[in-house]
Amino acid sequence: MGKITAAITTSVDGYITGPNDGPGRGLGEGGPALHSWVFGGPWDYDTGPKGEATGEDKAFLDEAMANLGAVIAGRWTYESAEHWGDKNPWGLPVYVVTHRPEEQPAGDEFRFVGSLDEAVAKAREAAGDKVVNIMGGANLIRQALAAGYVEELTIIVGPIVLGRGKALFDGFDKRVELEHLGVRQSPFATFIEYRVKR
Repeated sequence: MGKITAAITTSVDGYITGPNDGPGRGLGEGGPALHSWVFGGPWDYDTGPKGEATGEDKAFLDEAMANLGAVIAGRWTYESAEHWGDKNPWGLPVYVVTHRPEEQPAGDEFRFVGSLDEAVAKAREAAGDKVVNIMGGANLIRQALAAGYVEELTIIVGPIVLGRGKALFDGFDKRVELEHLGVRQSPFATFIEYRVKR
């Protein structure tokens, strides 16, 4: 069975979005700067992303995608991303954890499930020996860490201080020990990889 990983992009001061995140402003005010690394440089909501990852950013994405078997996302991430245009961007099973699984969208691009436990069970089955990645949001990653599901955690730090927004570890009160696996850096991000100690 493949491992379960989690990866999330944060500002230097620990915010995964700017304030007022949601549909139309997915990453909140100032939030696009967090994901410059994914799109080859700065972008904004009015013009949208203009390019693709290059260099170390592309290397990280290529390595992450090479053995990916399934993705787990939270409902707010799904809504804030405006359902990724109702098109699965990974071409792999995507399980969306929601309190309203009966609102399953048409088609089979995304699968709504009622709990993190259900999402992990279904994603593991679908992924087989490949990796299951929990992409967030922050609440979902906190739940997965607290439940002991996450085996490796990557924190991607964008070179920005947002000052406010949605914090990655806000309210998290469980001790989690990490073993440092490595760091890589690009002009747009620092990737810090950890193994979660059991």
